[in-house]
Amino acid sequence: MRRSNMNLYIDFYEFTMAQVLFDNGQHEEVGYFDYFFRKVPDSGGFAIMAGLEQQIEFILNQRFSEDDINYLREQGMSEAFLTYLKNYKFRGSIWGIPEGTPVFPNEPLVTVKATMFEHFMIETSGILEVSHQTLIATKANRIVRAANGKPVIDFGPRRSQGKYGGLKGARAAYVAGVVGTSLTEAGKEYGIPVVGTMAHSFVTYVGEDKEAFDLYVKTHDAKAVFLVDTFSTLKLGMPAAIEVMKTMKPSASMGIRLDSGSLLYLSNECRKMMDDAGLPNATITVSNSLDEWKVTELEMKNAPIDFYGVGERMITAKSDSVFGGVYKLVGVERDGEVEARIKISDSPGKTVNPAFKEVWRLYDNETGQAFADVLTLKDETIKEPYLLTDELEKRKNKVATNFKAVKLQQEIVKEGVLVYDFPTLEAIRERLNEQLKTLWTGLMNFSEPDRYYVNLSDQLYDLKDNMIEGIRSRIIKG
Repeated sequence: MRRSNMNLYIDFYEFTMAQVLFDNGQHEEVGYFDYFFRKVPDSGGFAIMAGLEQQIEFILNQRFSEDDINYLREQGMSEAFLTYLKNYKFRGSIWGIPEGTPVFPNEPLVTVKATMFEHFMIETSGILEVSHQTLIATKANRIVRAANGKPVIDFGPRRSQGKYGGLKGARAAYVAGVVGTSLTEAGKEYGIPVVGTMAHSFVTYVGEDKEAFDLYVKTHDAKAVFLVDTFSTLKLGMPAAIEVMKTMKPSASMGIRLDSGSLLYLSNECRKMMDDAGLPNATITVSNSLDEWKVTELEMKNAPIDFYGVGERMITAKSDSVFGGVYKLVGVERDGEVEARIKISDSPGKTVNPAFKEVWRLYDNETGQAFADVLTLKDETIKEPYLLTDELEKRKNKVATNFKAVKLQQEIVKEGVLVYDFPTLEAIRERLNEQLKTLWTGLMNFSEPDRYYVNLSDQLYDLKDNMIEGIRSRIIKG
């Protein structure tokens, strides 16, 4: 079986377009692309940036093997084009918003300056990592916030969309605040704490709850969580678990897991049974198709749950499983100057913000709260007082004062060389915690959150408006 190196994880039309430019001598002209998204998943208040490190790693290491070249030859690519492709190496520059940052629609998460040939090579896989991990991190953080401080564990690998979906999803979920994962490979690859209980098959193999729990404790006498719902939670599983837990050392970590039935009712009943048996420190872990809505309901009803094991609905972002990130041309370099480019659409929401840009976040000096993001042309600065221009509702324009303006994007790659020190996962988690504190409460709502304003500077607004009008006049003239 041929083993894939994934370097051809590229939409085929990227190659066909690249060959056209190559044949016409335009393949090394420099373009500027923005990667952004148009809608927060689940109609939430914000998304969480994740996956940047894996995106950059792929871009900088992408090469084409002889096997890749031979395959493309079979697809009709010219020899001159294939010879050029053999020597391919990304030599462009990349700016990105650090992982663990709350982000909003229509602002560039990543900006790439590169040859048009390079853009075609990285577009498919380049946006994939950030799209996937930002999606999962956003969903996972909703669940973490719903848990109200109780630990959430990733139980998702067997329900993920493939191995990479589970592995990268575990990383994204950990960035978002999940405390551990059941996926051993994620522990090895990323240093995420690995956790696990036991499967129903272990209990059914042994045949009875008590015998299965006794056998498990012979090997794991310092830490055991018993799955009690294989046959009958309250009649068989719980009595057996209590009997075995009483034989364990008082210092041992012990508890039960519920994976079916009414988690509210059963958790209350199981808590009472363990307390009555003198096991107040025994914990309750619950699983079974949990998401932020189910967790919120359990928390609102004060269910005595200690850990939430969340699987399919987090690792697949089941309720809104497409992030919708796009990679669009916004500028072309001509004689050292960047000429703006724009895509407009019959759907107004799909019109692209043109030009090589900067992304700013404005923080109130008194409260430390973030109150707006601003897109400007690259060479603009933001000074007080500053007019915030809301493109959708200009009547809501306002003048901002007494604020601090912070650039969100950082230079990651300069002319093909990595110039950024990627933080540890722990540092990313801490960044997210600190950043979330700067957002106002209404953005945290799971339904109908407040709108956070991403504004255009006057210069960018005027440039965009003029470019749209220029295209419309061409349309009218036919």
